Amino acid sequence: MTETEQTQQQIERFLKKVAQKFTADDCDMPMTDIHLRVSQDSGDLMAFDDSDVEITRCVIDQWIDNKSDNFYQEIATILRSSLNRIKDVVENMSIMKPYSFILEDDDKNNIAELYLVDDDIAIIGGDLMHDLDNDLDNFLKDLLGKEE
Repeated sequence: MTETEQTQQQIERFLKKVAQKFTADDCDMPMTDIHLRVSQDSGDLMAFDDSDVEITRCVIDQWIDNKSDNFYQEIATILRSSLNRIKDVVENMSIMKPYSFILEDDDKNNIAELYLVDDDIAIIGGDLMHDLDNDLDNFLKDLLGKEE
């Protein structure tokens, strides 16, 4: 799916509305993640906190009645790109760090972690532990191989 300029503007406006909800003083910082839910049928893009309280919503016209089998993967890519474009806003929200933007489907199933913000880092995209098993196996092989 190719993101139109109108879709890009709608998403960025939506994300800025989310950020506006978290501009309180440092002493008032909640501990939450931002859960983004997308409806493939209605085109709704909604944001919720950890307590399932709705923060804001909008309708992305381009997503209404989208029948793509890869809908959520495509949306994850688009949302990551949008989050990265406005990272100064996203990374300075008044939320206790670390916090994440998480993509969910209509049934609240976790689809992807889109963006993780911590004190010194921001991680955009996929699985934070991707290939961890392989890395540990290789490390162990290197370690054991040097002892012989």
